[in-house]
Amino acid sequence: MVTIRNSRLKWIIWSVGLCAYLVAVINRSSFSALGPMAQEHFSAEATTLSTFVVLQLVVYAACQIPVGICLDRFGVSWVVACGLAAMSIGQLTLGATDSIPLAIAARVVMGAGDACIFTSVVRLVAEWFTRRQTPVVNQATGLVGQIGQLLAIAPLAGLVGAAGWFAGFAVLAGAGAVVMVLVALLMRDGAGVGTLLERITGRNRTTRSTAAPEDADTGMLIITEVLPVVGPGSSGVLPALKSLAKRPGIRLAFWIHFSTMFSADSFLLLWGTPFLTGGLGYPFGVAAGVLNVAVVSSMVTAVLFGPVLSRFARHRVWLAFYGVVVMLASWCALLLWPGAAPAWAAGAVALIMGAGIPLSMIAFDVVRSHAPVRQLGVATGLANMGGFTAALIAILLIGVVLDLQGSGTPETYELGAFKMAMAVQIPLWLLGMVMILVERPKALRDLRRHTRGA
Repeated sequence: MVTIRNSRLKWIIWSVGLCAYLVAVINRSSFSALGPMAQEHFSAEATTLSTFVVLQLVVYAACQIPVGICLDRFGVSWVVACGLAAMSIGQLTLGATDSIPLAIAARVVMGAGDACIFTSVVRLVAEWFTRRQTPVVNQATGLVGQIGQLLAIAPLAGLVGAAGWFAGFAVLAGAGAVVMVLVALLMRDGAGVGTLLERITGRNRTTRSTAAPEDADTGMLIITEVLPVVGPGSSGVLPALKSLAKRPGIRLAFWIHFSTMFSADSFLLLWGTPFLTGGLGYPFGVAAGVLNVAVVSSMVTAVLFGPVLSRFARHRVWLAFYGVVVMLASWCALLLWPGAAPAWAAGAVALIMGAGIPLSMIAFDVVRSHAPVRQLGVATGLANMGGFTAALIAILLIGVVLDLQGSGTPETYELGAFKMAMAVQIPLWLLGMVMILVERPKALRDLRRHTRGA
């Protein structure tokens, strides 16, 4: 008998999920270094450029609940395969057109595909790994995803510059197709479940697991008392959503994700390069270096945070909260700097901001502590909406504020206008911090109540 959680199989399956997430991050971040190129290609102003990314993030956030439902109903491999297919179609369309409406539609399709990936990988980790392993594995997942951020900066810009707009995006579409084949051949949703190919062909191999509903290594409660969201004997979608929304731990996870990652996302997905080159006046090479600092910072801190969060789980919320405080303070210093801040100052802010990405993974550890197992997919999707909701608000407002000041194109970019535009992040941080402080004590009381009732 093979004990699934102690076998090599889970690492192989997780590696396939990582490949899918890597492709998703590259696709999501493809405009991070292509902002000026995209404006020239589509003859677009700042608000229009924001729309490309904002609509993608709107769709991403809006799809989190449907994706969570599909995860709970159909399983990870189906959802990941459909997501990869949608992203490949979107990238091919984006590369083949210079029409703004068609390009925006392509980004919407990509957003729907992207929405399928990360939540699925988090669900896969929760299925295959123990509670003690989960913080480390989640941080490692985020670490690998940030490699995609690196590949989406200078390498992708170089590829598009050398091979052309269509060829660059066709390569991304091809990468998604290759990983989709790996998913069909290797990914298993859980113990006793065959691969996607085995299920399609009717050759489902099963494996036994000794995993129990309660993690033996921690003895921590996993809530199991509710009905599934969809399927036989289900509670229904709306009752499940209402039930989850009433759980302060799920709300706490939402606000942690909201506060920790939106700044890095808005910076790396779109406005970092324009701010650094058009606002602060850095050469492209220096700007790319600052962006890389944020990505490398997220990778290094992911390595550091995983073991810390595993050992000091009781302090994870405060780690996220004070991380937000430091990010807010660093951006205030950069925006209040007289004139253009030197590159080292921008690099320091990028260093701090990059740490917000692994900090956002704390939200999913909180979800696992507070969500019923049968609703884990939907609960994870709800939490994952937080950061992307804040990011799309920030990205759109930055573009709008630039246009209102007459600085919405590369020819009219100006430092003062950019400082005003980037300041829209401040109220978002303040809102998130207040809500974390409000929800944390409620979440603790709720968890103690469930534990006593177990």
